[in-house]
Amino acid sequence: MSDTTKAIQRFNVAQRIEHLVLIISFTVLALTGLPQKYSLAPISQAIINALGGIDAIRIIHRVAATIFVLEAVYHLVVAGYKVIVLRLQASMVPGIKDGKDAFQWFFYNLGLRKDHPKMPRYNFMEKMEYWAMIWGLVLMGLTGFMLWNPISTARLLPGQFIPAAKAAHGAEAVLAVLAIIIWHFYNVHLKRWNWSMIRGTLSREEMEEEHGEELEQIEQGRLVKAADPETRKKRLMFYAPVAGIFTIVSVFLVYRFVSFEQSSITTLPVEERAQVIVRRTPTPLPTAAPTPTEAPTQAGAQASADTWNGGINKLFGKCAGCHGTSGGLSVKTYADLLAGGTQGMVVVPGDPEKSLLVDVMKGTHPMKFSAAELERVIAWIKAGAPEK
Repeated sequence: MSDTTKAIQRFNVAQRIEHLVLIISFTVLALTGLPQKYSLAPISQAIINALGGIDAIRIIHRVAATIFVLEAVYHLVVAGYKVIVLRLQASMVPGIKDGKDAFQWFFYNLGLRKDHPKMPRYNFMEKMEYWAMIWGLVLMGLTGFMLWNPISTARLLPGQFIPAAKAAHGAEAVLAVLAIIIWHFYNVHLKRWNWSMIRGTLSREEMEEEHGEELEQIEQGRLVKAADPETRKKRLMFYAPVAGIFTIVSVFLVYRFVSFEQSSITTLPVEERAQVIVRRTPTPLPTAAPTPTEAPTQAGAQASADTWNGGINKLFGKCAGCHGTSGGLSVKTYADLLAGGTQGMVVVPGDPEKSLLVDVMKGTHPMKFSAAELERVIAWIKAGAPEK
């Protein structure tokens, strides 16, 4: 084996498995998240149908998100062990040298510098990707929680935060996918196929180009070595309980994250949820118009003239921020409202008493119609909930 093809160990099995889990969870998040953002595109509809529908794709997306967060917890515990117990260098922390390497690398590629910069174990490009991933994890976690738990979010923050979270979540998703396809794929797979996360090794030639400083340290025996067993044992006695408590708390928080709120209906008291499931009934005929001898009140006249397109849809506009993005119910269109949600029909034309919507509006729902608005909606339902 020549010096240029000599294999140099770079990643162990545990690190490669961790990277594989990252690849799978990220890919699943992208394949199930982007079709929801661009749901009207034909390819998005094909993916959604192939994965079992919108409810199924949301479940898959949330499972992948949970795995992604749990891996972040594992990564943080392992990184702490390496730095605190083994006293290895925090090689992903950027420094002044990374800025110099970036300029030297840029000028070298333009032919304005003869020598390629000698870069450390993780060069400036890899550090940029790493910290971009950390930033994405924090942003996607916060906005994902808001979208996953809109009712709870609306209790703590103004309702405008939910559509803002949706915009930020989707934009960051697009940015992350483009960064992987354009930046990561070129540097790791197109410029030269990097086998280090598959085989665990790089050739000397590859090390010289991508990690010249680390190669010199390896060949000259100047690498920072792990602490001796006795010192390591003492440090581990301190680190193990701290890491254990951190792991337990983190896993508990992840569990609360995924089970905090199932749907808006679970926010109602049990007694108000007793009649959640209602039987689907055919839409009754509209009530007869009053005879000329009858003198309807002003409110009655307004109610009898109400239709979905004639003004009722505007009342539900305030609900579309949540019920249109999450919660298992959409009120964006007449058909969506009558179709109901995961808890069954919410509007039973002709029968306000069996309409779950009326019970919810009279209960503890965070967003309610005013008394006058609710009266209009009840009158509209009594009239058969006409569309036009």
